[in-house]
Amino acid sequence: MKAHLTLLAASLLLAACASPPPRPDSGLQAPSAWQMASKAGALQDNQQWWTTFASPQLNHLIEQARSGSYDLASAVARVRQAQASVVIAGAPLLPELKGGLNANRQKLLRGNGYSQLDADSDNKAVDYFDASLTATYEIDFWGGKQAARDSAEQAVRASEFDQATVELTLLSGVATAYTQLLSLGEQQRIAELNLANAQSVLMLVQTRHDAGSATRLELAQQKSLVAAQQRQLPEVQQRAEEALITLAALLGQPVQALRLSPQSFDELRFATIAAGIPSNLLSRRPDIASAEAQLAAAQADIIVARAAMLPSVTLTANLGSGANQASDILRNPFYNLTGGLIAPIFNNGRLSAERDKATARQEELLQTYRGAIINGFADVEKALSSIRRLDEQRQWQHEELTQAQTAFQIAQSRYEAGAEDLLTVLETQRTLYAAQDLNVQLRQARIGASIALYKALGGGWREG
Repeated sequence: MKAHLTLLAASLLLAACASPPPRPDSGLQAPSAWQMASKAGALQDNQQWWTTFASPQLNHLIEQARSGSYDLASAVARVRQAQASVVIAGAPLLPELKGGLNANRQKLLRGNGYSQLDADSDNKAVDYFDASLTATYEIDFWGGKQAARDSAEQAVRASEFDQATVELTLLSGVATAYTQLLSLGEQQRIAELNLANAQSVLMLVQTRHDAGSATRLELAQQKSLVAAQQRQLPEVQQRAEEALITLAALLGQPVQALRLSPQSFDELRFATIAAGIPSNLLSRRPDIASAEAQLAAAQADIIVARAAMLPSVTLTANLGSGANQASDILRNPFYNLTGGLIAPIFNNGRLSAERDKATARQEELLQTYRGAIINGFADVEKALSSIRRLDEQRQWQHEELTQAQTAFQIAQSRYEAGAEDLLTVLETQRTLYAAQDLNVQLRQARIGASIALYKALGGGWREG
């Protein structure tokens, strides 16, 4: 008895002291600096990065998305599933204890009985009661049980990182949809102003045509311009409606239930974002952390598969008692200790194939981990490039817009005075409208690039 208990205690101690698996190494070397970074500043902690746009309405929508998104709720449920799997995987590390209580009655229906049956013609019924307490434990000599728990714990980490990825994607999607909605509202306002301006020019051309100083061609050209601008209004309105529907879906509600406070697109702000250094990205992006955790789980699965190919030792201790009367059930105690050794001999290559499968899975996830790192670097570089080039475009486009406004005002004044033909007015009109619309598009693209950079840097998430 003492020898069995000593062996059991030693096995439990080995299981408790098992060290966690080492952190997997991607084998990749991070660049020392970003290719497109304008400055190598320290990365700011943006736990609530969306507040940099200075929009209370956006802040409210973000909170709505957090509480109403079904995708995020599903991710939370997946974390709970993984947490339960850890308990399941860790259960074999300790002995399994079972208790039993049985009652049995044998009754002779006819005849005098037989040797296996204690009943006879004088005592036709025999009662028997027993109680038992059984402990079973498989010694984790090869570390397979501990590795299974390690794998489950890494799966929990991966599911938590996946949840963070879902949340980051959700919040950046809300920010993108809302800012697009505001920009489309501004484009619609510009289109309406230009339509009104085109209609006023049409009235002028109509007056001159009626007076004989304008040709039918000039009148038709201006009518065509008015019709084109009227056509563009429903297109902008459709895109705005689609952005509104998308935003409502991200919040987990029908579009009819969405209520927004009015806000001007010009009120949105975007701050300068310091990207830090590339090596920081490995601990800032939840998708990279998830890939790393999945790789660590796969490495532990290889240990599990290898342990299954080796002999296993199972110890069983049973304490019981039995009697013919229920009141005497605890008066006849006994114990039983057993130990068993089981070793695989022939399984037609199944166990070695399981090991090979686990090894191949580990190799697959290593490549996935490397790909996540490289893609993460690429996302940041593209966002930084977009911000730099869009800032350059906006600088020159501001000058383009200013000159287009000046040219249209001059052309309209000269046409009213009869010193310029309508073709020049039409051309400057189209140029001005295109410049105004492009100004809004570039501003929206710049805001979108900021959102993309926040997302590429992992938002406000940090690995704990």
